Amino acid sequence: MTSAPSSGDQGSSSGHSQGRSPQNRRPDLRRPRFRQWRKVLGATAALALVGTTGAVVLLWSQYEGIVADLPTVEGLRSYQPPVMSRLYAGDDQLIAELANERRIFVPISAVPDKVKNAFVAAEDQKFWTHKGVDPVAIARAGLTDLTRGKGKRPIGASTITQQVARIMLLGSNAVSFRRKAKEAFLAMRVEQVLPKDKILEIYLNEIYLGSGAYGIAAASQTYFNKPLDQLDDAEAAFLAALPKSPTNYNPVRFPDAARGRRNWVLERMADIGAITHDAARVAEAQPLTTRSFTRPGPAPGAEWFAEEVRRELMERYGQDVTMQGGLDVHTSLDLPLQRNAQDILRQGLMAYDRAHRGWRGPVHHLSDIGSSTSTAEWVQGLQGVPVPAGMLDQWRLAVVLDAKGQVGWLEGSVVRRNNASQSGGEPRTGIVQAKDMAWARRFKPLRAGDVVMVQPQAEGGHVALMQVPVVEGAIVTMNARTGRVLALVGGWSFQASQFDRATQALRQPGSSFKPFVYLDAMEQGISPSQKFDDSPVSYGAWHPNNYEKDFWGPTTLHDALRESRNLVTIRLAAHLGMKTVADMATNLGLVDSMPHVLPAALGAVETTVLKEAGAYASLAAGGRKVTPTLVDDVQDREGHVIWRPEGLALTTASAQPNAGGNGGQGADQPAADAVFPDAPSDQKPADAGKPTPAPASVEQPIVMPGQNDVPALHDSRQQVASAQSAFQITTMLQDVIRRGTGMRAGTGIDVPIAGKTGTSQNFNDAWFAGYTPDIVTVVWIGFDTPQSLGKNETGGAIAGPLWNKVMKTALDGYPRQDFVPPAGITLVQYDTGRGVAIDAFKEGQVPGLSANLSSNVNPQELTAADTGAENMPDSESDMAAEGSGGGQSGEHAPSGNGGSSGSAAPSAPAGGDIGMGGLY
Repeated sequence: MTSAPSSGDQGSSSGHSQGRSPQNRRPDLRRPRFRQWRKVLGATAALALVGTTGAVVLLWSQYEGIVADLPTVEGLRSYQPPVMSRLYAGDDQLIAELANERRIFVPISAVPDKVKNAFVAAEDQKFWTHKGVDPVAIARAGLTDLTRGKGKRPIGASTITQQVARIMLLGSNAVSFRRKAKEAFLAMRVEQVLPKDKILEIYLNEIYLGSGAYGIAAASQTYFNKPLDQLDDAEAAFLAALPKSPTNYNPVRFPDAARGRRNWVLERMADIGAITHDAARVAEAQPLTTRSFTRPGPAPGAEWFAEEVRRELMERYGQDVTMQGGLDVHTSLDLPLQRNAQDILRQGLMAYDRAHRGWRGPVHHLSDIGSSTSTAEWVQGLQGVPVPAGMLDQWRLAVVLDAKGQVGWLEGSVVRRNNASQSGGEPRTGIVQAKDMAWARRFKPLRAGDVVMVQPQAEGGHVALMQVPVVEGAIVTMNARTGRVLALVGGWSFQASQFDRATQALRQPGSSFKPFVYLDAMEQGISPSQKFDDSPVSYGAWHPNNYEKDFWGPTTLHDALRESRNLVTIRLAAHLGMKTVADMATNLGLVDSMPHVLPAALGAVETTVLKEAGAYASLAAGGRKVTPTLVDDVQDREGHVIWRPEGLALTTASAQPNAGGNGGQGADQPAADAVFPDAPSDQKPADAGKPTPAPASVEQPIVMPGQNDVPALHDSRQQVASAQSAFQITTMLQDVIRRGTGMRAGTGIDVPIAGKTGTSQNFNDAWFAGYTPDIVTVVWIGFDTPQSLGKNETGGAIAGPLWNKVMKTALDGYPRQDFVPPAGITLVQYDTGRGVAIDAFKEGQVPGLSANLSSNVNPQELTAADTGAENMPDSESDMAAEGSGGGQSGEHAPSGNGGSSGSAAPSAPAGGDIGMGGLY
């Protein structure tokens, strides 16, 4: 039986579809959700891709920005650290160091293994294996920084290579990600360019280790006063402890922290196997003991000399090369002579000061000090008193305890130069010498509480009362043949004033200039026996006179120079013409320029002690120009000679008789230096401040003498005057010391010496210049602000005795040498009219004869402009108060044969001027 369908067939169809199995319905139900997830995943992937791409682009741009301005590392291949320059005395004793950073370079091959291991253990244990950075250390430092909180400096993870990159290439220690990234990239580049040993060498020589020490060698010397190869494990570990913080681990200020850090380094050394743990324990038990080290220089007494050398180097090479170029500068300084000359000058200045200036009183006064004051009270008061500028090291600052002259001072106290006070020391007491008490009583009697300077005496518990002189002085001693300066003293105290009165003070030489006027006369063929009139003369408004205010009439040049007669010198200069005199002075280097006026012939010009020493050396050297030199040679850090004075060179000459007079070499073509190759004369100004490469000549093989060769000295210096003329002046100047104005200078010296006194107008300057065949010494005494030294205080009276003492010291050990007459000279003894003298005469000159000379100048035609009279200050218009006697009227022209042919002139006023230059 067939059933009939129910109503709603269409709905039945729908119901049939709803009655399908779940398996048939699943695809229809899940398809929309899958599409949604796909869209979400696609969007996420797109965003990730965009973000990653953006991040990559950003990081790449940052990387490009970082590496774009990174410095090149190629320069590290030829790295040369800034190294201090050193000055050495003539005996190779170190006298000074010049440095912006005190560093002693040590190649890695000379660094002991224990020192290398100590720094590697402390700073970078994986140094020998990493490629410039240590990722593990960076991650460890980063995690530590996250837990430290804000406000604290991040812990670094820099390797030794990164530190080299920062120090040498970046020059910045700023805390930033960008700087650290630059440091890392550079470190990796450095590792590609340099071997590990070179990187470690740079690091160990560059790092600052406190107390002014740069590099391990300077630090070893600073903290332990010993070289690197003498350090033990504990000392090496201490040096390696310093890079982290030289200030916080200073062994003097923070001994416990320094010892703790050192022991930590020892443990790290044991961890990497550099030492055993037992050795580490033994080293940790050692006390951390440092030894005091005094930085060299300048050596006591050598301050003036060293400073002048420093100025020369700065002018020649500039700041960088001088202070950081590692120059070895060998000087001509004779250190014992330098110290003796300084002591002699100081003794002379103190003697003058005591005799002329009197006691100026205490340097300070402490109230409530008396005989009942306790030691602790006066010690406390004395420690607060500033140390006076110029106080010598052997003096003591003392407080007067009672009116009888008992004083107290601190023996062994340390003077702190930064604030010029003293600390420490053992209290001592003594009594001021009776003669010093009497000296002070005449001016300002001592009172209890006065603070004075004293010098303890060897016996009797007495002290000498001292004061810093106001008067100043200078001394130069040099080799007369070569110009090598052996001693140079520029004043009382270098600490009080660094103004060098030997090289920087321009003063009038007075009559010590006269020998060069006479040298010009000898060059023009005038003989020492030629007579000029010593009688009153006036040129316009200028009325010169002799120091003694007397007149000798016709006088030989020999006698006039011996007794320093002004009027003869003036007539001689007028006869010669001041242009030739000025040319002679400038060619010798005595002055840079000179006015063509007659007072200049009496020394109314300006020069320095050093220049005058060079001019007098030219007389001793037979008329050749002698240029004073303080430096024998300059060597670069590699030992190449880069500078040597010009003029003299050691050459080889053949001993064969047929080789010629110069050993086969032309007169103007010296052979190669038998000891050193010739160095260049100087650097060009454009090269100043730049490292100086060794000249090619230095690299050439040294030409050694052959079997038939002997050393020869080639002298290319300018011949300013003939050897005959120079010897004539030397002969005349010998009589100046034997029986002339320089007799006090020659007392007790039994070798031939020649010299001349010099006293400028109004007794402002006192000079003595003299020489032997080997040694020249010039002494000057005066005030920094020119003023009179006092009536009759001439160069012979003040400077002469000091010259005598210096020369006795300088000549000690020298063989006796005579002045050797050159060819064409005859020595003749004759009567000058004022005694018997010995003079040197050239061929054709008749001893004792005074020829009738023709004058070059008519005195009546000279004006004020010719004599410089219009420049003469009123205070120098008349020296009657400084001398005695009166002048006679009348004027005479320069003349031969006693000046008898001179024409008369209007009468001059009585008395007259001594002159605007020399007095005596």
